[in-house]
Amino acid sequence: MPLFMKFLHVITAFWFVTGLIGRNLTMRQAARTPDIHITAALVKLAGRFEMLMVRPGSFLVLGFGIVAAVMQGWPILGSLQGGTSNWLFVSTLIYLGMIPIIPLIFIPRGKVFGAALENAVAQGTFTPELKAAFTDPVVAAAHAAELIGIVVIIILMVMKPF
Repeated sequence: MPLFMKFLHVITAFWFVTGLIGRNLTMRQAARTPDIHITAALVKLAGRFEMLMVRPGSFLVLGFGIVAAVMQGWPILGSLQGGTSNWLFVSTLIYLGMIPIIPLIFIPRGKVFGAALENAVAQGTFTPELKAAFTDPVVAAAHAAELIGIVVIIILMVMKPF
């Protein structure tokens, strides 16, 4: 059973990461497309990646990971639990550390983006507000941090360096 739980954790991680990549590539293309209606369709597609893969995947990968760790006797808190390795603890801290960007950046700035997109579609053209929303440096930095965090977690999970 622990091996099956580990399998669920890994397959869910693939699902989650695929959703992140799909969402990000789709949004990048949406920003570059000259037709506002195609842009709106691509943003809707990015939303599907978010709702079907990223959000559920982010919860499931953590849940399956915790269950797999407990079933295999790995100390999630590392040396704080008397363990000899800390890669799992550091991975968990990185993962949990990314959660605040959701309510602090993604949700409020996503509402601004949604309003700008709706306004641009109503006008039938890209507006300065939509262009600004697509190039928001805070959102770009948050997405970069999200991807860097995930890459570091994957490296820690595979390499188990400490």
